[in-house]
Amino acid sequence: MSLKVAKFGGSSLADANQIKKVKDIIFSDKNYRYIVVSAPGKRYENDTKITDLLYLCHAHIKHSVPYNELFDIIKNRFIDIVDNLGLSIDINYHLENIKERINKYESVDYIASRGEYLNGLILAEYLGYDFIDPTEIIFFDEYGSFDAKKTQEAVSKRLQKHKYAVIPGFYGCTPNGKIKTFSRGGSDITGAIIAQAVKAKVYENWTDVSGFLMADPKIIDNPKRIEKITYDELRELSYMGAKVLHEDTIFPVREANIPVNIRNTNEPENPGTIIFNDKNYNIRKNSITGIAGKKDFTVIAIQKNFMNSDIGFVRKILSILEANSIPFEHLPSGIDNISLVIESSKLENKIDKIINEINKQCKPDSIDIYENIALIATVGHGMAYTPGIAAKLFSAVAKANVNVRMIDQGSSEINIIIGVENKDFEKAVKAIYNAFVN
Repeated sequence: MSLKVAKFGGSSLADANQIKKVKDIIFSDKNYRYIVVSAPGKRYENDTKITDLLYLCHAHIKHSVPYNELFDIIKNRFIDIVDNLGLSIDINYHLENIKERINKYESVDYIASRGEYLNGLILAEYLGYDFIDPTEIIFFDEYGSFDAKKTQEAVSKRLQKHKYAVIPGFYGCTPNGKIKTFSRGGSDITGAIIAQAVKAKVYENWTDVSGFLMADPKIIDNPKRIEKITYDELRELSYMGAKVLHEDTIFPVREANIPVNIRNTNEPENPGTIIFNDKNYNIRKNSITGIAGKKDFTVIAIQKNFMNSDIGFVRKILSILEANSIPFEHLPSGIDNISLVIESSKLENKIDKIINEINKQCKPDSIDIYENIALIATVGHGMAYTPGIAAKLFSAVAKANVNVRMIDQGSSEINIIIGVENKDFEKAVKAIYNAFVN
């Protein structure tokens, strides 16, 4: 049997109609054995996710503000789902129990996790599957770090007793029995953990998009879907802003060599995007995989003659950033110059202090500051094996009359990153996309 693990996101489980679609998908293939669920998401553009409402409940309690009306919104959404699905589950009992515990000042992690918990109970009854609470199989240590070894052992042992089961995502428990959540989007991680433990043939991640697109649809009209992408390419694109699933999701399944399939609950016939290990990859020459980027970076360009002979020069610069708790994104360099590429929001009001410390400790010949810089990453394994890819990219940008302020390429050669002014960001993305796709 080709065992499948499927995770359904908040948009897939936002209301009864969406849950009916989920049931049709699951019952279309008996290999869907273990289902991981998120809390109900947005039903329409200006709607609010259940998890956000739960966080608001905690904020109200923390500041001694009444939260009954807010909780009633949550309560009514779950009651509507149960009623519209025609279920017999006593959802009021569970909701009142949760409210009672909230009134006893339960932790924010407990409160935030209740959307997944309730949705798990509902879907399990609707499908006729077993319900497994993650507190029984997903573990964190006493410091709040995920305990992978204990979790894998517990999941493998427990799921041998359940042929079909629904498991809420996003949370587990600590050694003292307290609920602990992953970061936001953590249901993706739960699904990957389950897939790894049961040695699934595929981990399907169902959402409201049909996989990854080659570029941002807000910039490119109807961009092509990426049919296949490697984990390395995914990391590059996700880092540069192409968000479809939680980045940490890739680690459990990558380790187990399990492909991830991003699918659309509203278009189940669409094959979506397959993410898989590099060693199974068939290099696509003369092509790129995708384009992604972000605005609002600051570049600190430092020049010093004979910098290469100044032992410890770069270490001193990075120590200054570390002392001021400032992460850097890129570090392009030449023989006598080096540039620090930093998200502008991370600099806050520290830039003058940073410059003063660099001048004092490193004594450069000059320092120039360039603000309002956007970074664009063009990604693809085939780039390293195809002559002329870089020329094609830079020619396209030049024809669009965009000035390139920075160039950086990783040692893996699967990406080329350029820096342009914020105002040229969309124009540059369109130029690169049209050069390689149209």
